[in-house]
Amino acid sequence: MSALFLEDAYLSTVEALVTGIREDGGILMDQTCFYATSGGQPGDTGFFERENGDKIVIAGTVTGDTKAEIIHIPAPGQATPDLGEKLVLHIDWDRRYRLMRMHTACHLLSVVCPYPITGASVNEEDSRVDFDMSETIDKAEVTAKLMELVKANHPISTEWISEADLDANPGLVKSKNVRPPRGQGTVRLVCIGESSSIDSQPCGGTHVGETAEVGEIHIGKIEKKGKENRRFRIRFGPAPE
Repeated sequence: MSALFLEDAYLSTVEALVTGIREDGGILMDQTCFYATSGGQPGDTGFFERENGDKIVIAGTVTGDTKAEIIHIPAPGQATPDLGEKLVLHIDWDRRYRLMRMHTACHLLSVVCPYPITGASVNEEDSRVDFDMSETIDKAEVTAKLMELVKANHPISTEWISEADLDANPGLVKSKNVRPPRGQGTVRLVCIGESSSIDSQPCGGTHVGETAEVGEIHIGKIEKKGKENRRFRIRFGPAPE
């Protein structure tokens, strides 16, 4: 299966062929633009369009035994397509784009707060990133630094490196507890800034093409979660007065 979102996060619709129907109703395609839940980012929702115009509503997207297997989960009561049937896949673009903006914001936060990441969750309105840190930091200061990066409109791109290159540059991995999936021979990097001048880290998620697309964001709260763990909550819009 070709995961088209890895190369083009803005691809919101594509034609594809049904290659399998699981016992639980999950649908497998030969290629897809639907992102599967991974790395703290929720899977895409949307619908599949049949040749007669009927729709199969997709309530979620997950991975199978490996990240290479992407399973589209129909909402209850949907028709089951035929093997080999050609469908047009449509993701819920408004939802995806908010997730792309928010996921990018999480990367920017990891630049402003260069500490090991112990957890993260990307959502449409409120996301969180947990850092292994004991320092006290002001949320207004963090917000100001985030918005500097957003307004500078740095380009965002992806590149692939070998697993050997990743081993030779362990500092690229910011997560303290989760390592990039291995066994494929290559690892995908998300790079911010010309020649990765702002950031570069392994990530399989979807992101916007320029930091300005993130829009206005702020740190809504910084929570103490243990002696050396701080939880930052990122929200869209200006900080409350």
